[in-house]
Amino acid sequence: MITNPETRHASLKITAILAAFLFVFLAGSAAAAGEEAQQPEAKYSKGVKQCMICHKEGKERPAHEIFFTEMGITGDPDSPFADGNHDCEACHGPASQHLKRQPDGSRLPPPVTFDDKTPVAEQNAVCMKCHNDSGRFHWPGSAHNLEGLACVSCHDLHTPNDPVLALETQPEVCYQCHKEQRAQFMRQSRHPVQTPSESMSYVGLMTCTDCHQPHGGNGPGNLIRNTINEQCYDCHAEKRGPFLWEHAPVQEDCTNCHTPHGSNYENLLVARQPYLCQQCHLAQFHPSSVYSGTGIPPDGAAQQMLGKQCANCHAQIHGSNHPGGLRQTR
Repeated sequence: MITNPETRHASLKITAILAAFLFVFLAGSAAAAGEEAQQPEAKYSKGVKQCMICHKEGKERPAHEIFFTEMGITGDPDSPFADGNHDCEACHGPASQHLKRQPDGSRLPPPVTFDDKTPVAEQNAVCMKCHNDSGRFHWPGSAHNLEGLACVSCHDLHTPNDPVLALETQPEVCYQCHKEQRAQFMRQSRHPVQTPSESMSYVGLMTCTDCHQPHGGNGPGNLIRNTINEQCYDCHAEKRGPFLWEHAPVQEDCTNCHTPHGSNYENLLVARQPYLCQQCHLAQFHPSSVYSGTGIPPDGAAQQMLGKQCANCHAQIHGSNHPGGLRQTR
């Protein structure tokens, strides 16, 4: 028992302060619980028929074309519109509150709107709930993911033909960000990827995803294969080898000599021959000669400057299996 009056007074003061803190804490908890209780519970609506009242064809924000896409196949159990999958709300979230008009006549947006009102991570999480197969294995940490791109930045889900999935229209989607590559594909020598200029008859035979995996991959630059050479060999198998006489730059990296998207030099070369070859070949005999316009008629006729330049003689430039092909001449 405390007999000292001063000690007793201090003890009572501390008890009073603790009681006040406890009262404030309990009151705050009760208020928070009351606020949570007042928040409406997220509920699903009665389905797509209610959505189509406002989002059908002819309305301000039509979304009816979703039924012409793969996502709108009601017979597919994985489709949002299959029985029990909540239709539009499978992606947009429980939208019962969205159906009710506010006092000012407006409507609350659905939980997920797939625009700048919803964080990109939250948007993508909705898509990844279903699209989580091997094609998206490298998405976390990929270049597009780190740049903060949402799936809808490239994909258009409410159109019958998603432009990014079609051979003819996909490049234009990629060019929205990759403007340098768009310019390269307009050059004289290029891979047959579609561009606004259709001056070449074979355009549209390839598209960006023939080489690149936009959702991330093992290779550099989001390539499908592990290395640049492996990617090139998918089409250019005759350059793979192994050869009896190897050409070191070829085995190391195709881009030592070629630029993959487009070049103003023949065969996608990064520079014109013989200057390209002389970046490495400066030995005795003709490789060390300085070539210029003096080797072009009427001022001259150097075989290293005419026709295919160095390849006039070194025809097997990617490698040779001929016993006498040490210098890739045969």
